[in-house]
Amino acid sequence: MLDDDELKFIDDWRFEHRMPTRAAAIRELIRRGLVSEDVEDPETEGKTTTDFRIEAE
Repeated sequence: MLDDDELKFIDDWRFEHRMPTRAAAIRELIRRGLVSEDVEDPETEGKTTTDFRIEAE
């Protein structure tokens, strides 16, 4: 489940990159995250799902 801010982030990214669907954009973002080597591992100790939400700008 994604909140409104997360969906807006994905939709904005989708339109900026001319992706055909939201699902395609999500798959591409996941793929990029999985192959990226310069991303630090998240701190997960004692955190819940809501601790990993995108912060509104």
